[in-house]
Amino acid sequence: MKADFFEYQAQTSPFPLGMEVSHASGSYIYDTSGKKYLDFVAGVSACTLGHVNKRVNDAINDQLQKYSHVMVYGEYAQHPATEYCKMLANLLPAPLDKIYLVNSGTEATEGALKLARRVTGRSQLISCRNAYHGNTMGSMSVMGFEERKQIFRPLIPDVDFITFNDESDLEKITERTAGVIVESIQGGAGFIEPKNGWFKKLRERCTEVGALMIVDEIQPGFGRTGKLFGFENYDAVPDVIIIGKGMGGGMPVGGFVASSEMMDLLSHDPKLGHITTFGGHPVIAAACLATLQELTETELIPQTLEKEKLFRSLLEHNLIIEIRGKGLMLAAMTPSAEITNKVILKCQDKGLILFWLLFEGCAIRITPPLTISENEIREGCEILLEALNEVQAELQQ
Repeated sequence: MKADFFEYQAQTSPFPLGMEVSHASGSYIYDTSGKKYLDFVAGVSACTLGHVNKRVNDAINDQLQKYSHVMVYGEYAQHPATEYCKMLANLLPAPLDKIYLVNSGTEATEGALKLARRVTGRSQLISCRNAYHGNTMGSMSVMGFEERKQIFRPLIPDVDFITFNDESDLEKITERTAGVIVESIQGGAGFIEPKNGWFKKLRERCTEVGALMIVDEIQPGFGRTGKLFGFENYDAVPDVIIIGKGMGGGMPVGGFVASSEMMDLLSHDPKLGHITTFGGHPVIAAACLATLQELTETELIPQTLEKEKLFRSLLEHNLIIEIRGKGLMLAAMTPSAEITNKVILKCQDKGLILFWLLFEGCAIRITPPLTISENEIREGCEILLEALNEVQAELQQ
């Protein structure tokens, strides 16, 4: 299988891990040799409830017996998508009351950027340096990492960048600005949280000049930071939120959310302002609904903060200089990218799955399923400390 994987599937990097997956369950993934791996990555924050979650799988199987795709998004009323949007809207603060379901986070970003221009009649978009919002052309245009996008230029024009947590940069947001897109916690940059009220000050500046505040919740959303959405930690309500990853319990999905007043503009002048064939797919919407029900009917979301404390108490080591992030969106920072790389690869050999971040080479990603147990956290941290000790010994030779 590995040979066919390299021969027939397009690769995203020169050195993919290439693990041959047999099956997965709970917090573990098994390869075709029978080896078990404890998963501290959760499909890069996507498998919120772990692998093969019964509630999610039952919802998928139940919906499969009724109907799958029947019509392009927005034409037929279909129970799973309608119930999901209703439930999510009722959990969000005003005026966030209407959801547009799409297929991925990057498509949700595209829709949100279009919405900002449609609502304001302006063209300028502002993002943050080292931001990541997806990899399609519009999303790449607001990616704040030139090295990854230079070869694909020209991209969308009239995009400018500010520095996350830099209050003086907020003056760049003016009456020309259609929207400012920002992650509630910067992901690819190293799991950087807003500080010193910066998030609220950004909200105030957008309101002052009439620009839309678009908050990317693709990674922090759906309970990972101790709240349903990351922005709830920082005392500011966005005009638009972008969702994806963890909302589907491992299924491919995305969405963007705004007020009815704003979202209704996509239906006219011109009509079909945003369209998608498979957005709101009933089987995937059923998985989303089951995931949201499980998150809100259990203590999983507040428990993320207790699990964060456990991770921080266990991961004390000379080679961990800082642990960034919140809840179960954590990045253990080492002194160098070389050390991080060695630790991640050693851990995989020992049966623990860790991963890298997009732009910050020193970071070890720790984003396990929210369902991970305390015993599993202890098991994984023991492996990680063992790997750190081995790397430290190598450095001292």
